[in-house]
Amino acid sequence: MILFRPLLVLLGLFAMPLFAQPASRVVTLAPNLAEMVYAAGAGDTLVGVVAYSDYPEQVKTLPGVGDAFRVDFERLSALKPDLVLGWGGGNPTHLLDRVRELGFRVEVLTPRTLDDVAEHLERIGEWTGHIGQAEAAAAEYRQQLAGLRQRYAGVEKITVFYQVSAQPLYTITNRQFTGQIIELCGGQNVFGSLSELAPVVSPEAVVAADPRVILTGNEQAKDVISLWSRWPTMQVIGKSGVIGVDARLTARASPRLMEGARQVCDALDRVRSEEHAQ
Repeated sequence: MILFRPLLVLLGLFAMPLFAQPASRVVTLAPNLAEMVYAAGAGDTLVGVVAYSDYPEQVKTLPGVGDAFRVDFERLSALKPDLVLGWGGGNPTHLLDRVRELGFRVEVLTPRTLDDVAEHLERIGEWTGHIGQAEAAAAEYRQQLAGLRQRYAGVEKITVFYQVSAQPLYTITNRQFTGQIIELCGGQNVFGSLSELAPVVSPEAVVAADPRVILTGNEQAKDVISLWSRWPTMQVIGKSGVIGVDARLTARASPRLMEGARQVCDALDRVRSEEHAQ
């Protein structure tokens, strides 16, 4: 076996990844990815972002390369990234293919569940050479998620409708992070089982579902109350059942999902307390 050891070493060297060096110039093609890079402790590597990247505050000062669906390839090339992070299921495939054709390394993250965030933090840490910081952030995230799961296991279910917009009347299913957070907190998303990520539903369908709580973005809460007051028989009317939350905290795949989850869980806890007090 000793005779073969040099050969095994040589084969091992040839088996090393093409991109063995940690990335030091990263461009992210979705707002949540910029958050993830900072959360993984690799904020010093970030050199470019897309529109609506607004957290943490430092991100706002970075050069923009377009948005998640249209990239200015000249601006991207001028930044000379050695890693471009793509958003699987969000960035168009042809866009990511074009970035590869330009010779840039592209790694795509496709978060589908709350658990994926921790794994993706660890990947970013590996790609940028910030393994220790990323692993610590992932461990903290997993601990928070496990704590909420334990706390709300077996609690009384509360029916919830999440309103994204009024015209058309968009909602979300449990394929989306907000829907998963609702379920995590002991809520029952009334349209959670639909196949689409963000289906359009009718007012009549919402009235028929008669949710106890309507969640929506903070900026829309007053308009939502006005809309559903047309149906006074709904149980949400006349109670503190229309609740605004920060949609950035419940929809973006980043560690801040746990902050959003606490908002939703606290809101549903208040509703349970009201029910028990009656």
